[in-house]
Amino acid sequence: MKIGSHVSIKDGLIGAAKESYSYGATSFMIYTGAPQNTRRSPVETMKIMEGHAFMKEHNLSDFVVHAPYIINLASYKPEIFNLATDFLKIELDRTTALGSQYMVLHPGAFTDMDVDYGIQKIAEGLNMVLDKDTQPFICLETMAGKGTEIGRNFEELAKIIELVDHKEKLGVCFDTCHTHDSGYDIINDFDGVIKEFDEIIGLERLKVFHINGSLNKRGARKDRHANIGALEDNPKGKDQIGAEALKYIVHHEVAKGKPVILETPWLDKKTNLYKEEIAFLRGDGVL
Repeated sequence: MKIGSHVSIKDGLIGAAKESYSYGATSFMIYTGAPQNTRRSPVETMKIMEGHAFMKEHNLSDFVVHAPYIINLASYKPEIFNLATDFLKIELDRTTALGSQYMVLHPGAFTDMDVDYGIQKIAEGLNMVLDKDTQPFICLETMAGKGTEIGRNFEELAKIIELVDHKEKLGVCFDTCHTHDSGYDIINDFDGVIKEFDEIIGLERLKVFHINGSLNKRGARKDRHANIGALEDNPKGKDQIGAEALKYIVHHEVAKGKPVILETPWLDKKTNLYKEEIAFLRGDGVL
C-alpha cells in the first residue's frame, strides 16, 4: 500500500521524506512552497538527490505534489487567469525537477460567471500549459461543491477533460471528504460510486486518493476535513464518514498501487494523528 500524508517541504525533499518515514508512511504529499503565495525556493536548494536516496532506502515512492490554492483557471479576470497559467507552468516544472509523477490541482471557481464558462476557461488554461512533453499528470481533484468551485461532480470533471487537447496528461484525485460532501454515498455504496466514476470519467484516469473524514453530513457542500473515525470528543469534531468506510476504500481494488494521502486535521499546532491513522488504515494499528 502506498500510503502517507501531507508533509512539510521546509527542509527540502529529504526533510519531507524523513518526516513521512517517521509516520510509518510509504508515500507522501508536498507543496513546493507556501500554497497561498508565489514565493518559492530555487529547486537547486531543495535537496532532491538526498531525498530520493532516502526514499529508495526506506521504501517511500510515488510522492504527490499539490498545486497552490491561488491558481484559479476558471477566473474571468485576465490578471487572475494569467497568474494561474503562468504559475501552473512553473509548478509543473518544479514537480518534474522534484521527480513526482502527480500534481493535484483544484480545477477552479467560476465566481461571477457560470459553471459552463468556468469549465471552458479551465480547459483553455490547461491547453496553454500542457504539451506532448509534459511529464507529471495533472490530477483534477473532486471538489465538495462549496461556493462556485468546479469539480463537484464527475460530469464537470469529464467535461473539462473532453475539452483538453493533451487529455492523456490528465488524471483525477479522488478526495473522500469532498465526494461525500458533494453528495456521493461513499459510506454505503463506494462500489456504486466507483462504477459511476468509471462510466463517466474512466478508471484509467484515477491516479491519487485523498483520504479524509468529514465533519459534515453527506451533501452538505462545505469541505471540512475530520480525523479518521473521530468521535464527538475529538477537538476538531466528529467524523461523519467513519473509519470502517475509509478503511474499505483504501483496501479497495481501485486504490491498489496508487498513492493514498491523508490531509486530516492537526489537533493543535504540534500534534497530528498521521502515524496512528496510517497504521489503522494499513491494518496494523487501532485508533
